[in-house]
Amino acid sequence: MTKKYFTIEEANQLIPSLMQELIELKNLQVSFDNQLKQLNEIKSLNTEEVQTQTEDIFKMESELEFLEIQAQLHVNNIHNSGGFLKGIEPGLIDFPSVKGDEDILLCWKEGEEEITHYHSEDEGFTGRKPLDTDMEE
Repeated sequence: MTKKYFTIEEANQLIPSLMQELIELKNLQVSFDNQLKQLNEIKSLNTEEVQTQTEDIFKMESELEFLEIQAQLHVNNIHNSGGFLKGIEPGLIDFPSVKGDEDILLCWKEGEEEITHYHSEDEGFTGRKPLDTDMEE
């Protein structure tokens, strides 16, 4: 599969739909965390009580697996757009691009209305630099 390179404009056009994917991922994360907490509480009961809860435990474990599958679908949607999900909290998505003859990553952070920074492929978020006004659209 060939890597897609984005202009700033192309990447910015994806932000609204990717924000929706992040919202869904965050909601799934909350549901997953709550369900996992409940499951761990049941499993921490003494052995006799846990045995009487076997059906509930199975159901909760199945629901956790389903939540994981749903989350993976949203991650795949982001990946299929050409973006790289770097974090859910805070939402971080990178887009491959080119500056001069250097491969870079346009870096979008949740809360930003548009992409204003980039970094090299090996720097990561801590190496973010403001976009130059002379970058190609």
